[in-house]
Amino acid sequence: MRLSHALPAGLLALTLSACGGKAADSTLLRESFDSGDTYSRTVPGTPAQACEAARRTLLSQGYAIARADADAVEGNKNFQPRDDAHEQLVLRISCAARGDEALVFISAVQDRYALKKSPTSASVGVGALGSVSLPFGSNDDSLVKVASSTVQDADFYRRFFARLQQYLPAAKAGTPEPVPPVPAPQTPVPEPRPAAPLPPAAAPAAMPTATLPEPAPAEAVPAVDHAAEAADVPTPPADTPTPLN
Repeated sequence: MRLSHALPAGLLALTLSACGGKAADSTLLRESFDSGDTYSRTVPGTPAQACEAARRTLLSQGYAIARADADAVEGNKNFQPRDDAHEQLVLRISCAARGDEALVFISAVQDRYALKKSPTSASVGVGALGSVSLPFGSNDDSLVKVASSTVQDADFYRRFFARLQQYLPAAKAGTPEPVPPVPAPQTPVPEPRPAAPLPPAAAPAAMPTATLPEPAPAEAVPAVDHAAEAADVPTPPADTPTPLN
């Protein structure tokens, strides 16, 4: 009796340990943050130039761009492997500064859709039973997401970054350099102008010289012979008194 009771307990413990081992080996617990660079690369240039190169890389491979910013790019591409199946690949890229270079992160998610058929029913009113739902002849087909997983293929990301390097020079040349801010205009201080040279002093005008009339030539005055006059005048006698006027 004791052995029969102990046997189910041992089987239960073995079952639980087996379940715990499977949980430890699940995909979520196997995820590790290693030091690999599968999902990131350091590239030359600024984050805006790196994201512009990523956008051109997606466009060159037929991806539809859903978002394109200076630090993030998102694109998707559709696939139809079978008539009743549909797949979509979504790539999300982020760009961050790393010193004088840019650090590019990428993550690819693969979504799977399947075509599901759902029969359409119609309600028919019956007097005795009320409303009765009967199957309708046609079916509605719709795509339903059946799986979604992150792509972990290292070669897939390696090919993406190799293609990205080809567009970096073009992105760098196409991205305008930031324009330095224009300083506020300042009122220029007028420089002192050199004094204009004075014109040479004009020589004083010569005063007109008054022309004086030449004096008339003096008439010749006959010379008086005082000796003759003295001879003609009689000499009064000494005794004769001089008359008083």
